[in-house]
Amino acid sequence: MKIEYIWTAFRRAAFCLFFLILTISTAYSQQSFSLKEAVHYGIKNHLTVKNAELEIYSAENTIKQVKAAGLPQINGQFQYTANVIVPTSLIAAKNFNPQAAEGEVMKIKFGVPWSGQAGVSLNQLLYDATWLVGIKAAPVYRELAQRTVASSKIVVAENIMKAYYSVLVAEERSKILILNVTRLDTLLREMKIMNEKGFIEKLDVDRLQVQRNNLVTETQKVRNLIELSYGLLKFQMGMKQQEPIVLKDKLSETDINILQLPDYQGVDFGNRIEYSTLMTQRKLASLDMERTEKGVFPKVFFNGSLGAGHSNPRFNPFERWFGSSALSIGLQIPIYDSGLRKLQIQQHQINLTKIDQSASYLRELFELQATQGIISLKNGLESMKSQKANMELAQEVVRVSKIKYQAGAGTNIEVINAESSLKEAQTNYFAALYDLLIAKVDLDKANGKLLAE
Repeated sequence: MKIEYIWTAFRRAAFCLFFLILTISTAYSQQSFSLKEAVHYGIKNHLTVKNAELEIYSAENTIKQVKAAGLPQINGQFQYTANVIVPTSLIAAKNFNPQAAEGEVMKIKFGVPWSGQAGVSLNQLLYDATWLVGIKAAPVYRELAQRTVASSKIVVAENIMKAYYSVLVAEERSKILILNVTRLDTLLREMKIMNEKGFIEKLDVDRLQVQRNNLVTETQKVRNLIELSYGLLKFQMGMKQQEPIVLKDKLSETDINILQLPDYQGVDFGNRIEYSTLMTQRKLASLDMERTEKGVFPKVFFNGSLGAGHSNPRFNPFERWFGSSALSIGLQIPIYDSGLRKLQIQQHQINLTKIDQSASYLRELFELQATQGIISLKNGLESMKSQKANMELAQEVVRVSKIKYQAGAGTNIEVINAESSLKEAQTNYFAALYDLLIAKVDLDKANGKLLAE
């Protein structure tokens, strides 16, 4: 008996230890995120941002290629040839024999069966105006790649914020629905007792049971919506769908009260990544036109070579090598290009005009978006306050209807209608709350303040 008691105690202790380890492991594996932490995680792990960051490496590689084009280029060469059939040429015989008849020719083989070439050459660009423009464009090209990354981060941050708020609102709505089900369960129990005592008809109980069943169905739909919202949030963050996640932030009155209507002070276009990216593209387009214009300038280059040639009537690559070397400075002067350069410059000017017009369009669009953002936020604040008041009134109506019904001064229909009105008011409130939060995100984006680097 004592051994069995010890064995039973040991098994219980082992099970408790295993359950404790499992609980700690599960809790540890879950990742908790505030809204700020979720955005930070997303811009660090989302594949869109990672692909954009690869553009920076690509830009740096392109810049190095441009610079390398103006640096010394050294090439080596080695060639060994077997002239299987040595070429034969015909020469007038009088060149060697004045006694030869007119028109008589001699067959002479020029060359030997074995020949070779070996050497090293150096090419150095001394002056090229177009290359210098390319060097000047290098930091602008790098800036464009960086702005591409910033644009990707802003898009990811916006999507994460909206998905995060969607989860928070859905969870708050689920809590309210669960409380409503609990309240109806209490009322349903009371009505069943009243029916058993003969104070009310069974029809009244059935009506409330239908109301309760519909509310349970609505609660399950919201739970499914929460699960879907979590999946969307993890997708926007770049997380695996199988990874568990917990949100630190909760909706509260303090969170809502800070969403006050800001004073409109105009839009700083420089804060909008779309505008700054377009201005960077304009710099590149201007430099590209400058590169074309400077194509009329001459190019100066230096060439140097050092090598040796080999000729031998027999196969022996280790003898009869004769050295050679040369130094030269070359000048390439454009003279006539059939008007091609002029047409290219005109095309560049058209591109610059298109960019300037796009910039003007963006400025007008940003002003409109900022105005719309403020109006949407204002409407959202007013709608949320109104829907909150309606929800509180609906809660009071439910309370009073329940008291009147229990006192015999009201009807079951009044209670059911009050419950339906409360559910509708709660739905409208959470819809207004979500619209308000999204309006704040859109306004921050319109003002270029969505993501502070």
